[in-house]
Amino acid sequence: MQDIMILVQDPAAWVALVTLVVMEVVLGIDNLIFISILTNKLPPEHRERARKVGIGLALVMRLALLGTIAWIVKLTTPIFELFGRGFSWKDIILIAGGLFLLWKATKEIHHNVDPADHNEDFIATAATAGFTAAIGQILLLDLVFSVDSIITAVGMTPHLPIMVVAVIAAVTVMLVAATPLANFIERNPTIVMLALAFLMMIGTTLIAEGMGFHVPKGYVYAAMAFSALVEVLNMFARNARQRKKAGGH
Repeated sequence: MQDIMILVQDPAAWVALVTLVVMEVVLGIDNLIFISILTNKLPPEHRERARKVGIGLALVMRLALLGTIAWIVKLTTPIFELFGRGFSWKDIILIAGGLFLLWKATKEIHHNVDPADHNEDFIATAATAGFTAAIGQILLLDLVFSVDSIITAVGMTPHLPIMVVAVIAAVTVMLVAATPLANFIERNPTIVMLALAFLMMIGTTLIAEGMGFHVPKGYVYAAMAFSALVEVLNMFARNARQRKKAGGH
């Protein structure tokens, strides 16, 4: 308790907390895009519950991982060498997660381009297989992002209470934003393709990070923000044309 009171009175701890919350929220955008696309494949009556359960279990998993920080940090220790570079468990997790995202996004893009070919739509198949399948996929991807964000957090602050508060705050934001984002994506079909392109870029970035090539997150999110802005302008233009057309009649 005394340690917590010392942290509360330390300005540096507050700066670290705000920085970590912002970082966790930004990293959560990747998760939200995937969750939105995946849960929108479920029957309407199951979508919101799937988001809440998936994100809630993700919070429990992240807090559990925070309790094993000493083990998480060891994931950065190389376990084998290939082409003159050492690979750790963290690298393997990032590469596997990146490949998973690329595969899922590619399958869904194929389904959007050729909707008649339902056999290739793994997301739709998994969603119809049941509520549990969707939750499992949400947790699988969250594990990848959790390991990455926790290792980053350890490098920013040594204080576990700050990490816990940051994770809880970020997941709360995800819970609030999940349904509005998913509804927005569903109402605007062109956003789906843009979101899938984001997932492919994120997957490629994860693979690059796992291979040892550092990709500044600022560049990735700046590109995503610019693309989203262009699409929003296109939406405004389409709506203006439709209103003009309707007024002409």
